[in-house]
Amino acid sequence: MAQSVADPNLDKAQDRADGTGLPFWAGWPTRTRLILVVLAIDIVAALASCGVIVLTARSAVQVETAAGLATVEPLVADTIRSLRSPSPESVLHTLDLRFQALRHVRVTILDADGKRVGFGPSEQAREQRTAPRWFVRLIAPEPRQHDLPIVVKGERIGTAAITTQPLDEIEEVWGYARSLALASLILNLAVLAALTLALGRILRPLGRLADGLNRLERHDYTAHLDPPASRELAVIAERFNRVAGALSDARAANGRLNRQLLTAQDDERARIALELHDEFGPCLFALEANAASVARLAASPGEIDRGRLASRAGDIGSIVGQVQVLNRDLLNRLRPHGLGEVPLTDCLNLLLRDFRRRHPETAFDGAFEGLARGYGDIVDLTVFRCIQESSTNAVRHGAARHVRARATEETDTAGLTVLRVSVEDDGTGITPGHRVGLGLSGMRERVEALGGHFSLDTASLDNKASGTVVRITLPIDPERDGSEVPPPPVAPQPK
Repeated sequence: MAQSVADPNLDKAQDRADGTGLPFWAGWPTRTRLILVVLAIDIVAALASCGVIVLTARSAVQVETAAGLATVEPLVADTIRSLRSPSPESVLHTLDLRFQALRHVRVTILDADGKRVGFGPSEQAREQRTAPRWFVRLIAPEPRQHDLPIVVKGERIGTAAITTQPLDEIEEVWGYARSLALASLILNLAVLAALTLALGRILRPLGRLADGLNRLERHDYTAHLDPPASRELAVIAERFNRVAGALSDARAANGRLNRQLLTAQDDERARIALELHDEFGPCLFALEANAASVARLAASPGEIDRGRLASRAGDIGSIVGQVQVLNRDLLNRLRPHGLGEVPLTDCLNLLLRDFRRRHPETAFDGAFEGLARGYGDIVDLTVFRCIQESSTNAVRHGAARHVRARATEETDTAGLTVLRVSVEDDGTGITPGHRVGLGLSGMRERVEALGGHFSLDTASLDNKASGTVVRITLPIDPERDGSEVPPPPVAPQPK
């Protein structure tokens, strides 16, 4: 049993069509996405700034507390030397007063018995802190304590208990960080507001572009976009207007082509009806009259007049031949006889021979050497119709006395095989303000539908700058080879 293998690309495409494989932010507006990206960048920058502030603050606090510890011992010695009568009580009280003004360290003066001297710094003032505890724990280093003996005249009179106190430095850092955060918040809010307004202004042309595309989707090709100030968006708006104009022109051309097609069909039906009435009608009436005459001769009493009977039979044969010629011309106009069954060169030569028969006053020359047996039914029919219509216009509208048709297979500058067709005449040429008829417009539409090029210009046949020339270039599919078209079957010979 065969197992079906799932196509992963098809599954992904189906998921995207259902919306199941898309991220949750896929439906968000572009402005919202950009603002969220800026917010994410701000958050990352804020976290990085906080990390730098914390590392810098911890280092600064450690330096300050170490400096505070280093200043205590010289301060004790200077205080003792400055006193004129350094009694133990005066030394201890003086040191207690002086140490109350120190920052980053707390010094408690103890007497020789280990009792505290004085009242020390105000504990209430030290507890009035604004920095939150989490910030203090994040920055404060490990507390350090050091006991410094107080010696006067070789006798230890007390002890200075020194404890690191980084809260003052942390308070300064917290005030700086809070001010910086507030300024950054205000700045970022202002930037986000400006960005929201700017993005709304910048992305507004994209909204108009989406509205224009919706109008195009509803087949409203009158949509037009005013070029915005942005150069890139102005290029997009210009391309959109060109596409809308091209679609409008194509729609108008399709409408004209449909009207021309209906008109051509009605004209062809009217022409066929006129030919049936003017050509076939009299022939059929003549056949009916001759048949009635033959019937009367056959029914007459006495000997049959064989001469009159033979004359009537001859008239019937002549009329039948005329009907066959008319029928062949009509069928050839509806569908060229032998096209696709005999080589294209023979079909074109037969076409010009038929023109010579019907217009003996005009010379028709053809040069169709080097062509393949055929290039496909559509290309062969297009070449045949273009030469047929151009020759008809040269005789009917240009009163040409000489018509020259050529068709060659060539290789263009890009290395592609093309079929070049030209029909020149020495008629009256293109009159100023001439109106393109159904024949020329039909040829142009045929050629352009095959990816070819059609042009109409003034001819210079036989070094005379007069007349008209129709030039056609058709690309040839390299995978199609007219030589591979099988020859027509040969009818079996009777035994």
